[in-house]
Amino acid sequence: MRPIPKPTATQATAPQETAPAAVTPETPHAAPAHPHDPIGAMLAKALAGGGPAAAAAAPGVPEGSQRCGLIAIIGKPNVGKSTLLNALVGQKVSITSRKAQTTRHRITGMRTVGPTQFVFVDTPGFQTRHGNALNRSLNRTVVGAVNDVDLIVFVVEAGQFNQADATVLSLLPEKTPAILLANKFDLIHRRADIAPWLKSMQERHSFAEFVPMSANNAKDIERLFGICEKYLPLQPWTYGADELTDRSDRFMAAEIIREKLFRLTGDELPYTSTVIIDRYEEEGALRKIAATIVVERDGHKGMIIGEKGEKLKRIGTEARHELEALTGGKVFLEIWVKVRSGWADDEARVRTFGYE
Repeated sequence: MRPIPKPTATQATAPQETAPAAVTPETPHAAPAHPHDPIGAMLAKALAGGGPAAAAAAPGVPEGSQRCGLIAIIGKPNVGKSTLLNALVGQKVSITSRKAQTTRHRITGMRTVGPTQFVFVDTPGFQTRHGNALNRSLNRTVVGAVNDVDLIVFVVEAGQFNQADATVLSLLPEKTPAILLANKFDLIHRRADIAPWLKSMQERHSFAEFVPMSANNAKDIERLFGICEKYLPLQPWTYGADELTDRSDRFMAAEIIREKLFRLTGDELPYTSTVIIDRYEEEGALRKIAATIVVERDGHKGMIIGEKGEKLKRIGTEARHELEALTGGKVFLEIWVKVRSGWADDEARVRTFGYE
């Protein structure tokens, strides 16, 4: 996928959620770290700003000076991995919602900055609550990702750690450098609590870096590029400088519809609902898309359709607007809802529906 074109005056655009402006508390002056206090040194470095930002984009970078590497973003469900990926790429490539298990695929997002191409891999949250075929597939995706990258970014909420975090942490291979990314650091009011928390995290795993940040803060995102850059090998870029994801428009259509489904049905709809693209045709600037929302029970079907079809109509309208913004043209979208009882625990059907 290349950057989204700016919409013309007549082009419909999807209503965007406005994220609240990130308020980053002033960083206190860290006391000089004792030479025999590695935790203090790590904390002082992080609060002082971490590493330098990556170099500004420059055309015609000599091949011998290029860096390129895979960076896995992992963490428990709903910890902010997809929001982080979108901020790093600079465009939405992974859908988000408050519903757990929104991300179900290995989503690759690329960003080329100066001589370095960062290839970020967003993974599903590791699942422990349900042992069905769908969750087994998602967990295989996570395990496969962490064993095939140059760097791991382990995302946790700043100052927090629970059993779900511990389960994901246990997957980290010792041979791959890992960054401890403390997301939502702007919500921490007692900075004195961070040092003992960081010490306990280092005792659980030997992290190469500690990065306190907010995914909504542009300066924090820029700083993260500089920190990640030094862990990537010197080698030619894998993708074009302006490419943003390896996923197709057809795949993105299914994801956008599923995002609207999750956002507009709230917690009432079970996580096992999914979206299948039956037809995706391009006729110049027009896209004709036929999609099916698959649920496990008749009651779920009624919940999605809503009274007089109003809920399904709204899902379709919001998805169509965002797809028009994505493709830069008009979209004709048809959506049906079908019941496939027990599909999420059927290995063959899970694969048929596009899961690994």
